[in-house]
Amino acid sequence: MPSERIILGIDPGSTIMGYGIINTHEKKITLVTMGVLKLHQYSEHEDKLKKIFERTVSLIEEYHPDELAIEAPFFGKNVQSMLKLGRAQGVAMAAGLSRTVPIFEYSPRKIKQSITGRGNASKEQVALMLQNLLQFTQTPQYLDATDGLAAAVCHYFQNNPGKQEKKFTGWKSFLTENPERQAK
Repeated sequence: MPSERIILGIDPGSTIMGYGIINTHEKKITLVTMGVLKLHQYSEHEDKLKKIFERTVSLIEEYHPDELAIEAPFFGKNVQSMLKLGRAQGVAMAAGLSRTVPIFEYSPRKIKQSITGRGNASKEQVALMLQNLLQFTQTPQYLDATDGLAAAVCHYFQNNPGKQEKKFTGWKSFLTENPERQAK
């Protein structure tokens, strides 16, 4: 893994798409930008998909991310909503693939768990944890922006090379590697 990476995170949606971009250098994460693409003004679903594609490509061309992390659609009761969300996700993924950006998909539960420690955390809890972690003061009007940012941060946490835990074969190997832990 390179020591410095730019990660674009996307929270796909057919009415609002949230995005966040982080820069990672060794073990430090900094916020580059976050925002939303509002799609309310487009009545045709095809127009919304086109705008999602165009905005994702423009983010890639402006910030040159090394990777794209995207939230997977969640199963809901409304099949039509699920279908539209899946299309929005697919178009954002296609935009990344058209610019040869590797795509990584995470479930909403996995993203929330990696940010807050709880897979059932609220959007507000996720936003507050990110605000604390990345030191930004203004909570965005639309929490879809912090949801996109959360996908990027989740990807970093899942792939941080310093995150791997050492494996020990027993107490003796643990104490050999950690002499400060021995009782005196």
